[in-house]
Amino acid sequence: MHPRRLRETLSPEWIIRYTSCQICRRFSMAKVAFIGLGVMGYPMAGHLKVKGGHEVAVYNRTFAKAEKWVAEFGGTAHPTPAEAAADADFVFTCVGNDDDLRSVTTARDGVLDGMKPGAILIDNTTASAEVARELDAAARAKGCHFIDAPVSGGQAGAENGVLTVMCGGAEADFEKARPVIDAYARMVGLMGAAGAGQLAKMVNQICVAGVVQGLAEGIHFGKQAGLDMEAVIEVISKGAAGSWQMDNRHKTMLAGKYDFGFAIDWMRKDLGIVLSEARRNGAKLPTTALIDQFYGDVQDMGGNRWDTSSLLARLERK
Repeated sequence: MHPRRLRETLSPEWIIRYTSCQICRRFSMAKVAFIGLGVMGYPMAGHLKVKGGHEVAVYNRTFAKAEKWVAEFGGTAHPTPAEAAADADFVFTCVGNDDDLRSVTTARDGVLDGMKPGAILIDNTTASAEVARELDAAARAKGCHFIDAPVSGGQAGAENGVLTVMCGGAEADFEKARPVIDAYARMVGLMGAAGAGQLAKMVNQICVAGVVQGLAEGIHFGKQAGLDMEAVIEVISKGAAGSWQMDNRHKTMLAGKYDFGFAIDWMRKDLGIVLSEARRNGAKLPTTALIDQFYGDVQDMGGNRWDTSSLLARLERK
């Protein structure tokens, strides 16, 4: 997102706060590295530069994407994660999965090869609790610190800087990192020790899956019954059935459009992490396991890149 567009999303209250704190900001600006400029990381790094006012270095596997980001926001692009992380106070990662995360952190030329002692590694990837604990140990062995900080809110939340961030790590590290994370977040919370942020994100995905399936079934039932579903949802959204999914996805679901937000491929990756952790800790997740299979059906329909509300398409297929 262009800096001007980012500024247009700011409330008048933020602008007043921003204007009144310019002198303070000179002393609170941090050196930040951001690794991974995908649909989430690209705008998140932009908020760190524009709203946070930080000095930002970036790395992306496709270097042209990093160069594009620099042309849009400023900062510097680097050919390896280690070079981007050198001299940074805070290093953010936002990549695809556990293996991608290891490749940019603990592998040769990963960020831990470049981070200075005392720096904090903040991982925004939705990954396993196991890899979070691995990175915590690896960071501490290098004299650094680690926070697992997966996010919720999707692409729109990243672009608008209103993500929910669930953190795991030491409280002292969290308190240092929180003002920086605030640049792209609406809610930031410490869930416990390293790995707890990822476990909280798993809870989030369990709840989201159940809500989306319920909304899909409700809409399908109402349409089969001949109801005016716009009228129905206008009423029930103000009661106990109301949800973010209902408010933000019912219109596109009724229109049969599934090009908004979090893709099925990503959701299945997340639910795979959830179900693997459940097998480890003994949690019983029969509904989540079933909905994961439903998402597999949507993939078989060619809906890999459809958003998660496309569970309705599965019910309506002929």
